[in-house]
Amino acid sequence: MTRASSTQSILPRTQIPRHVAVIMDGNGRWAKKRFLPRVMGHKRGLDVLENMCRVCSQAGVEYLTVFAFSTENWRRPADEVSFLMGLFLSALQKKVIKMHENGLRLKVIGNRSRFAPEIQQGILQAEELTQNNQGLTLTIAADYGGRWDILQAANALIAEGKTHISEDDLTQKLMLPDAPEPDLFIRTGGETRISNFMLWQMAYAELYFTDVLWPDFNDEEIHRAFTSFTQRERRFGRTSEQLPIEQQRP
Repeated sequence: MTRASSTQSILPRTQIPRHVAVIMDGNGRWAKKRFLPRVMGHKRGLDVLENMCRVCSQAGVEYLTVFAFSTENWRRPADEVSFLMGLFLSALQKKVIKMHENGLRLKVIGNRSRFAPEIQQGILQAEELTQNNQGLTLTIAADYGGRWDILQAANALIAEGKTHISEDDLTQKLMLPDAPEPDLFIRTGGETRISNFMLWQMAYAELYFTDVLWPDFNDEEIHRAFTSFTQRERRFGRTSEQLPIEQQRP
């Protein structure tokens, strides 16, 4: 399978997750296996993300949220961080134009204050350019952490004078308050943890881990992840017998 249309035709639209969250892991190892600089893996990974957007759009996914740069990633070698920042800026300046032409909407979540001014400006311009598009919403989590997200939400509520905080109050102050919670979480690269990514929002996400490195995560691998999702019985605390017949699994 090499085309996104195959994913769309095999899986009914009602079985496609509305919101997919991804940790794109394995870029550096992919490059190392090929005796290339680690940064070449990140460059290849950006192309794979572009393809992931295409596949998800054609399959009917409404939201795709990817973990591009965590708060902990600042600890990486300075030259690698510098390259990642340059790659981010280049994508904001060039690839966003193609996204806009294809009707996609871009959002960036995280602590933007540590990014260079030109990156912060690039983020604002990209979000403004695509804000009225009706296609897939791609959210880039950059300088983001799940604990940070919860803390900033709680502090915002405290600043408003809240003395009692409900789940709905907190949810509305988290990043992506208007998006549904992720249905499917994908992590490539062989690690089996969520690494401080959307801790609150992924309470009921179906988890899918694969040894495939992100630069090798092609159409066929996306289809495998989606197929795995269709085989899960999402009960949300109920019993199987309480689910509609079409949602029950053998």
